[in-house]
Amino acid sequence: SARRAGRASCGPDADNGGVNNAVLLIAHAPLASALREAALHVFPDAAADIAALDVQASAAPEDTLAQAHAAQAQLGWRPLLVLADCFGATPCNVAQRLVAGAPDLRLIAGASLPMLLRAVTYRSQPLDEMAQRALAGGVQGAMPLGGGAPQNQPRRAPNDQERHDHQQ
Repeated sequence: SARRAGRASCGPDADNGGVNNAVLLIAHAPLASALREAALHVFPDAAADIAALDVQASAAPEDTLAQAHAAQAQLGWRPLLVLADCFGATPCNVAQRLVAGAPDLRLIAGASLPMLLRAVTYRSQPLDEMAQRALAGGVQGAMPLGGGAPQNQPRRAPNDQERHDHQQ
């Protein structure tokens, strides 16, 4: 497209052979759909690149795997980053079966909104780079807050003499 033609050759808008990678979210219901909707709030143009599979508590793993294959087909059988919510849980176990032996599929467990937003931002990059950036987004998006000092500055007691270093 004309929009693609003007893109730079590096960075988040670099061309990946004219095809965006896709993202498949597989998570306990309703997390996958909620993450997708949040991402589409930021990237409304990415609807065709993100699919969500909400795994119900009563769902059989075989049925969930069939749904994952259907979602993959819906995305067009292109390079795919699968984001699962929790390592060791049914959604991640199904995702592992989905990507096993597939050269154009990658899986990251521990899905979060920062991870997804980073994946969508870099969906035009090669799949391995997109996956690395998504993982970095997830790691960088998790930080302790509350109770601490702003911007990781140590809090000082009101009677701290260093606050009054001009006094003897």
